[in-house]
Amino acid sequence: MADGDGENEAESAEELELLKRLDRIMDQQTLDAAYNNSAAVADSDRYLADWLRRSEALRARVPDHLDLAYGDAPRARLDFFPVNRTGAPTLLFFHGGYWQRNAKEGFSFVAEGPLAHGFHVAVAGYTLAPEATMDGIVRETRTALRWLHQHLATLGGDPARLYVSGWSAGGHLAAMLMDEAPVAGGLAISGLFDLEPIRLSYLNEKLGLDAEQARRNSPLLNLPTRAAKFIIAYGSEELPELKRQSREFGAAWSARGLPGEIIKLADCHHYAVLEQLAQPEGLLAKALAHSRGPIRADDDAA
Repeated sequence: MADGDGENEAESAEELELLKRLDRIMDQQTLDAAYNNSAAVADSDRYLADWLRRSEALRARVPDHLDLAYGDAPRARLDFFPVNRTGAPTLLFFHGGYWQRNAKEGFSFVAEGPLAHGFHVAVAGYTLAPEATMDGIVRETRTALRWLHQHLATLGGDPARLYVSGWSAGGHLAAMLMDEAPVAGGLAISGLFDLEPIRLSYLNEKLGLDAEQARRNSPLLNLPTRAAKFIIAYGSEELPELKRQSREFGAAWSARGLPGEIIKLADCHHYAVLEQLAQPEGLLAKALAHSRGPIRADDDAA
């Protein structure tokens, strides 16, 4: 944000008032650092490289349902990794990257944990900012969900057991989908639920959020009247703002009378926390399986 007088002074005063919602006043440098996960985790590049290696290996082993088009845009594609059971539940996962970087191809590895617990897994891509607005990104993910629900029976899944999940920005997208009728449950990992701080930070250079767009795309400010169980997870070693976002959203979800659970994962920073879903013995993989219930007798082995 530019410094100056006149209109710029009024804009700065408005922004300071908005930042009081965080129970503190942050200057621009502090706010930007509060959401810079890559800078906060020294070996974040190592995690991303390892995730890509593991994702490439999984895609090579299970290549039959890659790049299924759910829309017309180049990134409107999803990869479907089937478990060896027909009629199994399905997890639809959205990657992170602050809605402006990364791709589904680097997050296939996440499927390993849910697959071990009897889930089909779909990893979806979506158009990134600045090519797409936040409204457009959310609209595209709704299209992905509805397309998958429509085609699940053909793919060997149970349309009545479709779960949504995502990490970081993907956790935000999962939360935005909890009002959709086909959703049987959800899991947000280190999600973002109030977009006003994002609008005021360096991240908005590409996102281009205005106040109204941030408001209507903030799950915290648009809670559904009814929803399936939603697990809200975050790491104990995350940046304070990421922890605050999950805690405040979890409290609001509960106060609304919606079914859910907040899971704080010990000794996990923003990147390590995702391993708790990707690893079969991870706490989030187990929590997801528990939310589904036991494998049913009609989940016939393929």
